Amino acid sequence: MGTPRQPRRTDTRRRIQDIALDLFAEQGYEKTSLREIAGRLDVTKAALYYHFKTKEDILTSIAADLGRPIDELIAWAEAQPRTLATRQELLRRYSDTLWSAARLFRFVQENQATVRDLTIGRTIRFRMAALVNLLKDPEASMPAQVRSVTALFAMNAGMFAMQSIEGDPEEKRSAILEVALDLLAQADASVLSGPVQTV
Repeated sequence: MGTPRQPRRTDTRRRIQDIALDLFAEQGYEKTSLREIAGRLDVTKAALYYHFKTKEDILTSIAADLGRPIDELIAWAEAQPRTLATRQELLRRYSDTLWSAARLFRFVQENQATVRDLTIGRTIRFRMAALVNLLKDPEASMPAQVRSVTALFAMNAGMFAMQSIEGDPEEKRSAILEVALDLLAQADASVLSGPVQTV
């Protein structure tokens, strides 16, 4: 009979991240202490210190792990031709990434004032700026650039807004992506046909 498998360090690290994110979402980042995180995990504060020294370290590690696919997406898009097809695929892949890290993105949206001053805030701003630059054509008209940028932010805002709309989560996700892709297509169409006339 074999000995029971000991939990690996990565398992413990992930448990800490999950519990901390739950607590941050429930009561806010500022009101959550390392002692509470340790208590919810049923470990000593010293045991928690073995993995993370501060709660910002925990949050930074969550953002690094869940944000890695965005870094990979940016690297992929930078190596592609700057075409509408590439920008559309960028939005599709971003949708996958966004929904796989939904808990973190909701936390960030609900705690913007706190996050802004933390390392995670700078990282998120850097990633968003990189995605914006990959989506917009600096030579396009201002309305076309606005539509391209709005396509990205429609996806972020859509996740938050859709919480108050009843429906199947996958249907909501598809609807948000459809709106973002429509905005991108309109931006591209206005580049090809000239400025859109407004009444």
